[in-house]
Amino acid sequence: MRTDHSPAAAGTGTGPTATGPAAEDVLAATLVRRYGSPLYVYDLDRVTRAAEDLRAALPERSRLYYSLKANPHPELVRTLRTAGCAPEICSTGELDAALAAGFDGADCLYGGPGKTAEELREALAAGVRTFSVESPADLRRVGAEARALGATARCLLRINGTGAGAGVGLRMTGGASQFGHDITDGLPDLAELTVDGAELCGLHFFPLTNAADPQGLLAEAVASIRTAAALEAHWGLPLRMLDLGGGFACPYAAPGERPLYHGLREPLTAALDEHLPGWRERLELAFESGRYLVGDSGRLICTVTEVKESRGTTYGVLDSGINHLGGLSGVGRLPSLRAEPLRLAEPEAVPEPGPGGEPGGGGEPGPAAATRRVALVGPLCTPADVISRAAEAVPPQAGALLAVPNVGAYGATASLLGFLSRPAPAEVTVRDGRVVGADRLALRREPLPAPGTVPAHGGATGRTHPTDPTDHHRDPAGRPARS
Repeated sequence: MRTDHSPAAAGTGTGPTATGPAAEDVLAATLVRRYGSPLYVYDLDRVTRAAEDLRAALPERSRLYYSLKANPHPELVRTLRTAGCAPEICSTGELDAALAAGFDGADCLYGGPGKTAEELREALAAGVRTFSVESPADLRRVGAEARALGATARCLLRINGTGAGAGVGLRMTGGASQFGHDITDGLPDLAELTVDGAELCGLHFFPLTNAADPQGLLAEAVASIRTAAALEAHWGLPLRMLDLGGGFACPYAAPGERPLYHGLREPLTAALDEHLPGWRERLELAFESGRYLVGDSGRLICTVTEVKESRGTTYGVLDSGINHLGGLSGVGRLPSLRAEPLRLAEPEAVPEPGPGGEPGGGGEPGPAAATRRVALVGPLCTPADVISRAAEAVPPQAGALLAVPNVGAYGATASLLGFLSRPAPAEVTVRDGRVVGADRLALRREPLPAPGTVPAHGGATGRTHPTDPTDHHRDPAGRPARS
């Protein structure tokens, strides 16, 4: 990873900084001048505030995990480590990101279906000891690999409960699902959950995601608490850890503010007191979130390369498409995006950086540019590369800079970065209006050992040694690197 920590990028601690919406836009335009378009900008101050807000909404002494699938960028993960969060990971790549951000393996909660023996060995060797397992069979796999290393893994059994039936967000459990043990199919005997190398110490719930309705979110959490109490009584196995999951919402690729969930702490605490008496003294209570913690920190800045007419439709062709944002659209999970013009005195002008790296002179925003309904499309050679079919806030001229808000979660790494072999967008982190670092993901092909040869690094993984002269674009674990 190459990160820009130059004095001009970081600033000197004096002089103007970007504050307020217009100043943020001037900063974004300055960053385009320095790093090119398109680029993601992540505001680390927003990440810190989100962690503070969510912690204030949860019962006291709760442990808050950050789900790296939302965005594994090392600066975001490092900021959340400083804010007191722990990493929730689902792959060895996310494990590498957590370790690079300063976490220890022992800090991680490793979950997800389909864990292979190879990745379990790698995680255990890195010090991971807490796993969420999806079934008794998954528990046995974790136990076998831990036992082979002379270790004991702490395991949470993920539960596919009946839920509260809240009609909010995307349901993760409550019906047929690859996630969790389905309690409607019967409960395993305690003997099935007694495995050498694995200690069943708790339960894991994650019934839904992106629930803007606080009452629906509360109902699901209380239903999970009741189920946990019933399972504890059924098995006679005292819980030492209870992960109630997340579901905390944030707008995506459209203007809006994340909810604050002021009404959660007291009723959640009361439900725990009622159903799991003494929980404060005996139970580690955990929650997890991805989009809420980083979603509103990010904006994608892109440029209109051409405006054209075709049979009564106006198209704004951008230099960014579904390869940079929108990879989840193929499964129907992407709403229509909202790209808005940057608020600059001259929208098509990109101001030069100031002498200390602060935003250059952009002045106050000028009159709003004339707008009309425009279909926003990307540069890819496919009719699927549609960002928005009916945007109304796009200045109809080439060269204009647009911003897609609230894309700090499920942005670059949730997109089709390899499609059509275009470069990934730059990713720039800022704090207090000044650049902390800048990098981009780079995908490169990696030569594999010839059949019958022993890999130089990584045992059975087939990874090449990090000093292999044919492989200059891999991290020490052999994964695509940031450059």
